Amino acid sequence: MRADSERTARGILEAAERVLREDPAASMGQIAEAAGVARTTVHRRFASREALVEAMATWAAQQFRDAVEAARPAGAPPLVALHQVTANVLRVKVDWGFAMSRAITGEVSRIHGEVRRACTGLMERARDAGVLRADVDLEWVRRVYYALIHEAAEEGKAGADTDEMAALVVDTLLKGVGA
Repeated sequence: MRADSERTARGILEAAERVLREDPAASMGQIAEAAGVARTTVHRRFASREALVEAMATWAAQQFRDAVEAARPAGAPPLVALHQVTANVLRVKVDWGFAMSRAITGEVSRIHGEVRRACTGLMERARDAGVLRADVDLEWVRRVYYALIHEAAEEGKAGADTDEMAALVVDTLLKGVGA
């Protein structure tokens, strides 16, 4: 019974992402229809539209964290981990673009803090391995990296291949755009 309940909730979250990405003003009824459930089922799981959107943001943040962890940022060789983190994160940002664009508060903020620490640790490892310059400001590198990922995710939403975009992000981060 619990597995069915979790599967139904996940189906509603995934349908809500698709529907709200296309129409941010979509109703709970439209979301229920896309999820293949009754409107009352959506309301039973999520007390309000705001609760649904908050649950979507938390689910997306968890997927974001899991994507980073799957790349083994603390154990894989830094360059390999950097590419894999980038590719994994891009997939989540493309798939969960609506939810990832919500304000970062509460549990979502805590999860993003975990991801930031993992990213900072990866940047430190990359610097120590000579992938990044020894004198580089790692906070600046992280901010530039996040900006590059954001732009690549926008390209991914437009249909660009996420693996190609990940390679471009890493190449731009490490080599810049100069001649």
